[in-house]
Order: sequence, then C-alpha cells, then structure tokens
Amino acid sequence: MSGKLYICPTPIGNLEDMTYRTIRILNEVDLIAAEDTRHSIKLLNHFEISKPLTSYHEHNKDSKGGYLINKLLEGENIALISDAGMPGISDPGEDIIKQAIEHNIEIEVLPGATASITALVGSGLETAKFAFEGFLDRDKKVRRSQLEDLKEERRTIIFYESPHRLKDTLKDMLKVLGNRRIAVNREITKRYQEIIREDIETVINIFNEKEVKGEFVLIVEGFKGEKTVQNSYDDLTEREYVATLMENGMDKKDAIKAVCKDRKLKKDVVYKQVLDL
Repeated sequence: MSGKLYICPTPIGNLEDMTYRTIRILNEVDLIAAEDTRHSIKLLNHFEISKPLTSYHEHNKDSKGGYLINKLLEGENIALISDAGMPGISDPGEDIIKQAIEHNIEIEVLPGATASITALVGSGLETAKFAFEGFLDRDKKVRRSQLEDLKEERRTIIFYESPHRLKDTLKDMLKVLGNRRIAVNREITKRYQEIIREDIETVINIFNEKEVKGEFVLIVEGFKGEKTVQNSYDDLTEREYVATLMENGMDKKDAIKAVCKDRKLKKDVVYKQVLDL
C-alpha cells in the first residue's frame, strides 16, 4: 500500500504561525522533503522535530522526484515543505504533486500561512475576484509583454517580487498598466513588515528615496476602463486583409486604402503585395 504525501505550509516570517497540525504531521512522517535543508533544519530544531530530511528543489526536482515517488510507493509517508509558505505555489512542489497524482498516491494539503492571500486581504482592494501571477520574468521585454497581456484584466492582480527588481517592475507597471492603486507588502509577518497603499507613481517616488530590502507581494488594482474591441483582422497579413475586404464587397482600391489607414502603412507597401488580386 502506498504512503501519503503531506503538503505542509511553514511560517512566512513569524514562527507563531506554525500550526499544531503541521507540527504533528512532521513528527509522524517517515521523511521530510525540504526546499533548503539548511534553512529547514532550523525550523525543525525550533519545534524539536527529529526526522530524516532530504532536499527537493528546482535544480534537483527531476532526479529527486523519482526518488520520492519510489519511497511513497514503498509505503513511506512524506511531508513536503518549502522555505516559507505553501509548497506548490511558485516553487517545484507543483511537480512532485503532479507526479504523485499520476501514480495514484494520496495527497493531503494542510492549511497554513500563504503570503499572497495575506497580502490581498490587507490591501484594501477588491478580494471577491483576483488573479495570481507570481513572479514576472526577469527580462524587461518579456516582463512588459506579460503586463500587456494583463492590461485589461479586471480582477485584482497578485505579484511576487524580489528587492533588486522591484523598482524596474513598478516602472514597467506604470508604463503599461497606468497609474493604478497598489498595495506593496514587504516582509509579511516579520519584525519589519510594512504595507504601502498608494498609486503606482507615488510608490515609485517612495522607493526612490529609501533603500529597498526584503521580499515583496504587490497587489494591483484591476482594469476599470472600457475594454478594447479585438479587431478580427489583426492576425491577417496585409494581403489576406485586403482579400477579405474585397470578398466582403469592397473594391480593391478602397480595400488597400482601408488597410493602409488601419495599419499606418504607405500605399505602395500594401499595393506590391496585392498586384495579382
């Protein structure tokens, strides 16, 4: 009979947020898989938990995943913990959970500390509907493209961000999303926790005057304007666009003129593509 995989959240800053149930499960399992064993051993020692500990992280998840699945299939119970918060959210826990499901291994997720929801509730922004995006890409062009995709997202949006990329991310948000309301959460539940509820431009000015430290959760107001109507011709080439307009009853000359106007192109650029139409 297979063992069970327990998904155990750990405190995101304050040790008092460790639940009695998580402590009990960690004391009962055969093995604990941790993102960083050096970090997790301090937590386990604090709660006097003495169980075998193995690493499971982004760089060894392929090889270690198979090892953990085999242990579970042999009947061992395993607890998965991350450095902070709920395993499986923006960490490799997602992969081992999928593997366990594929092997019909029972999974039990324990409730506990989660930075995203904690920040959302305290933001003062709408909480009925929200979208979790996690970390944006490190590359500036990719990051802006991701924000462009979210430009008309009406739900409140949750992002994670590191201190050394915070200013660049805020500037990109201002440029792409506009000057929306934002709640910037720093070091949630820790000694120097801070929350700034302002608009994006004001937050940028604040962090231009102070040193950026800690881990951040950004809660961004959803889109409040009128959504752009998607042009059904956007995915067509200029040639295809002209041909479609002609099929719909427009003569060639007017079709070329319409395409040039819509796409801000010179007439000869489009004309060369449709000579044989």
